[in-house]
Amino acid sequence: MGHFLSDQQVAAFVNDGFLVVPDFVNAERCLALRQRAMELAEQYVPSPEQATVFTADGKPQHTSDDYFLSSGEQIRCFFEKDAFDEHGGLRAQPHLSLNKLGHAMHDLDPVFSAFSRTPELAAVAHDIGMSQPLLLQSMYIFKQAHIGGEVTCHTDHTYLWTEPQSAVGFWFAIDDATRDNGCMWAVPGGHRLPVRSRSRLNDTRTATVTDVLDPEPYELDNLVSLEAKRGTLVLLHGAVPHLSAANTSDKPRHAYTIHAIDGAAHYLADNWLQRPTLPLRSFTHR
Repeated sequence: MGHFLSDQQVAAFVNDGFLVVPDFVNAERCLALRQRAMELAEQYVPSPEQATVFTADGKPQHTSDDYFLSSGEQIRCFFEKDAFDEHGGLRAQPHLSLNKLGHAMHDLDPVFSAFSRTPELAAVAHDIGMSQPLLLQSMYIFKQAHIGGEVTCHTDHTYLWTEPQSAVGFWFAIDDATRDNGCMWAVPGGHRLPVRSRSRLNDTRTATVTDVLDPEPYELDNLVSLEAKRGTLVLLHGAVPHLSAANTSDKPRHAYTIHAIDGAAHYLADNWLQRPTLPLRSFTHR
């Protein structure tokens, strides 16, 4: 397998826990994925009884826990907390009300699958040391204009725990991500700190609970903004703390994220995301 990243880029990822790779995907492919996400939003909009909203800490608040917990093998819609009026109705069309789509578009939708599985992505995964990369989940983040919510500081390993740690985020800017519309920020070198919490299924596997391993919050004085033009790939080490502000601008900040784990690591059976019937596949298997 050929290399994609330079030695300097790999070294920067190892040092910082993140890497910004401009012009990874051309604009035409980004816009095609954006259009497909809009179509899926219309197609899969749930009933109000199933509606799930996401709060700033990333925790779902919903009337149907199963709708969220079984989404690892589905395409599901999750709403912004400000998407509903006082009567429980959507204030706008579904594609203007969603927080995200998740979590198996990369396996269930041909447009998302083709975007997610390319020789270039396989080469990047190889370059950063993933021996058996497996695509675990996909999220299309809408970050709507005016209502796109804040995401507080967290690590992906908290939610997708493997032993040893192996999760990596492959985040794509589908729209330009700027400080004005809620770009990501990360703690450089923060992946060398112990992860401070773990989210897992409860004993009855009907909801998630959080084990606080260290109550001390992450130090955020040296945050780096990860502004990204459309088509940029941002790699995020699973243990690097990162966040994004609310989008108060009049421009949306669509993004697409794949989280991959290494098949050489052990994926814990009480992680919230389980795939009992849908096998995990690599970046090269269409």
